Amino acid sequence: MEIGRSQSQTGSTLQPELRERLQASLGSAYTIERELPRGGMSRVFVAVETALGRRVVIKVLAPELTATLSAERFKREIMLAARLQHPNIVPLLASGQAGTSLFYTMPLVDGESLRERIDRERPMEFGNITRVLEEVASALAYAHGEGIIHRDIKPENVMFFHGRAVVLDFGIGKALMSAQREDSDGRITAAGVSLGTPTYIAPEQASGDPTLDHRADIYALGVVAYEMITGHPPFRGRTPQAIMAAHAKEAPEAISSRRADVPSALSRIVMKCLEKAPSDRPASAAEIAHLLSPSATKSETRSALSRIPLWIPWLLTAVSTAAAIALALARK
Repeated sequence: MEIGRSQSQTGSTLQPELRERLQASLGSAYTIERELPRGGMSRVFVAVETALGRRVVIKVLAPELTATLSAERFKREIMLAARLQHPNIVPLLASGQAGTSLFYTMPLVDGESLRERIDRERPMEFGNITRVLEEVASALAYAHGEGIIHRDIKPENVMFFHGRAVVLDFGIGKALMSAQREDSDGRITAAGVSLGTPTYIAPEQASGDPTLDHRADIYALGVVAYEMITGHPPFRGRTPQAIMAAHAKEAPEAISSRRADVPSALSRIVMKCLEKAPSDRPASAAEIAHLLSPSATKSETRSALSRIPLWIPWLLTAVSTAAAIALALARK
């Protein structure tokens, strides 16, 4: 299945000499078409995979990042992450080495990003917000169940494909962490490597906590939800260091004070995701998806009603009838 991406139409053209060097490294496996806007820790290119004739995205890691990684471990982790199969996850396809640079490939997604949608609508309509959150939470729940934490949930990593929210770069964070080289003393050489984006990063992730778990993704999802609802993230307009400090120490302003018409149930879910302590957040992304699903809510209601003993409705009716008769007699 080919997935395209409209953003590619605005990408810059590769400098001829750079294009030739990269193409030479890739050999005949791929034919590079153009470069997309820079993707943070990587250069992003659109190419045609020769063997299958499909258009893909090639993300080439920055040289300073590649220098800290074991190529074999990185490729092994990408292979494991490529096994993820979910309707709301854009799968990884392959990995490789181009000269001294490592790269990985994925389908080309045709549609706008959540960043573009937020910027266009600011703020979004509640029905759309709930649907996006449920779909991203569903993707997180599946990946977490497979032992993979995303580590960089943000609007730029969520795209829309035929109206459905899909998440990019699942497994990349784990690959980068697992592939870090050790020096001669057995220490990790991760200097200069930063995973996560300050605006959306969980407090424990900002502090470099090695024991962080899937709840870091839940916090990031809460930040994304807060931005969809209010038009802006809870902490902004500061240096990256100040933003990360705010995530660790400051309570976000109540959503209702920024958007008075927010449904209370939605507000509670989002603010719960933004708790500083991981143990105070929802236990899982599956729980969030469940709470956001209208069908799940109805099912819960039916299930609760089915557990009521049959004699209780009869008793309530009898008591109500007796009360009505007593009141009527008292008025005579």
